[in-house]
Amino acid sequence: MSADQKEYTTKELMQRFYPYYKNHTRVLAADLFCAFLTTLCEMVLPMIIRFITNTGMQDLAMLSVDVVGKMALLYLVLRVIDCMANYYMADMGHVMGAAIETDMRRDAYSHLQKLSNTYYNNTKVGQIMGRITNDLFDVTEFSHHCPEEFFIAAVKAVISFVILSSVNLPLTLAIFIIVPVMAYVCIKLNQRSRRAFAKQRVQIGELNASIEDSLLGQKVVKAFTNEPVEIDKFEKGNVKFYDIKKETYKYMAAFQASTRAFDGLMNLIVVLMGGIFLVKGYITAGDLVAYVMYVSTLIATIRRIIEFAEQFQRGLTGIERFLQIMDADVEIFDEPGAKEMGVPKGDISFEDVSFEYPDDHNTVFRHLNLTVHAGEKLAIVGPSGGGKTTLCNLLPRFYDITDGVIRIDGEDIKAFTLKSLRKNIGIVQQDVYLFSGTVMENILYGNPDASREDAVEAAEKAGADAFIRELKDGYDTYVGERGVKLSGGQKQRISIARVFLKNPPIMILDEATSALDNESEFAVAQSLHHLSEGRTTITIAHRLSSIKNSDRILVLTDQGITEEGNHESLMAQRGTYYQFYTMAERLK
Repeated sequence: MSADQKEYTTKELMQRFYPYYKNHTRVLAADLFCAFLTTLCEMVLPMIIRFITNTGMQDLAMLSVDVVGKMALLYLVLRVIDCMANYYMADMGHVMGAAIETDMRRDAYSHLQKLSNTYYNNTKVGQIMGRITNDLFDVTEFSHHCPEEFFIAAVKAVISFVILSSVNLPLTLAIFIIVPVMAYVCIKLNQRSRRAFAKQRVQIGELNASIEDSLLGQKVVKAFTNEPVEIDKFEKGNVKFYDIKKETYKYMAAFQASTRAFDGLMNLIVVLMGGIFLVKGYITAGDLVAYVMYVSTLIATIRRIIEFAEQFQRGLTGIERFLQIMDADVEIFDEPGAKEMGVPKGDISFEDVSFEYPDDHNTVFRHLNLTVHAGEKLAIVGPSGGGKTTLCNLLPRFYDITDGVIRIDGEDIKAFTLKSLRKNIGIVQQDVYLFSGTVMENILYGNPDASREDAVEAAEKAGADAFIRELKDGYDTYVGERGVKLSGGQKQRISIARVFLKNPPIMILDEATSALDNESEFAVAQSLHHLSEGRTTITIAHRLSSIKNSDRILVLTDQGITEEGNHESLMAQRGTYYQFYTMAERLK
């Protein structure tokens, strides 16, 4: 079972959530103390009424204006304390909840940065977004109200039981015997509600993912006039979400109806037994009034918990979905004793390397051996699915190999920290990703510590300076989400500038020009040629004309490396490379 499908008991959830209170123990303690004060103030009122009623019934002369005034003053003081305590709870309690939410979101995001490509290949971005935004919104209210509400309920139950037991034990036991039965029913209904809430959160994540996918691909949707198809897909997901919400509300309705039935039963006992005891003289009128008020207080507390129940379930579901992220395995990590990699010469060797994808166990390589010399320009060609991109993904440890070893300058790449390893490897891919921001911000992503002047110099080396300066705001031009305001060639040259700024000794060029028009390809090819000078460079190419001048060319198929040599020697062999090249020439 994957972490995303794991289910947790309420006890497990609370045990894993509790440590987040650690940095806020003072605020939590103050919040619960204020909750105790508000409860105490509320519980004193029935005793004041009982005192006034019993005093008046026994001897009206003893119930003077002075006595009533003192009782009123006492209640006024209690209400002032109650208001001040409530203010603190509403203010600092919510701030504490927001702080815990912030801490959890930080931990979730940090953990997401450690997860491998396998996780992202199998998890929709919409689901991840839902987990670290909407799901954690509910945790703010949960973390504040959960300890408050249950603490208040416990205090009220204990105080009520102690006071009422001192007045009339049989009537008190008759009322409180209902509480455990009521608790059992509520727990069972809550368990069903939580499962329904979890399904609801999963479906809203699916809905978000569907919306994101459709909106990001809106050009394709319009090009194929498939708006009705997308609307139909959305409608199916939307209706499914509606059906899940109906199921949720069914359990909530059952929960509320059952608790109202127990409320009524409590009141019935007070009316029936209290009335009989009053007639028999076992209790006084003031005692009965106190009973009614305390039972009303208990019922009001129960109703507050009922109202909080949905929030409680949402909070637990949010914590559960948060933990499903936190429990996702970090498959690629620094090995014990990993050291910092200095600036490598760039010798690379794949020794008896085998690899299969960890999710579907699709085998890509078996016993692959390859050596790349420092400063060598190596090109890899072959049919789609032969493992060219996978081979390059193994070098920066985007995936870990199944068997064998990969070395840089004679040392196993697992001996180095991930950060220092990847810092020395530059990657230019066909599918360029630019972040929402300015041109300058995207170039500086290659080295956040570099100066603006360094970034401009990198752009000049990448052949990007001229077109950047022609943009509306030059280097401060907003590129749009994923760089949509720029052409493919412009985005590619900015990505090359980013790598120039990084200045790594090892380069991977993964079909960096295959999606460009001829003019853009020529400009980008010049930039890539400049970038690869003096570096160990591995180039994956579909356009074979771009790799003719490589020092060495490999043909990689599902059978491994089948041909090796420079352009002239491979053409002379008249093998797979010859067929690829001549076919490409005919298609020009």
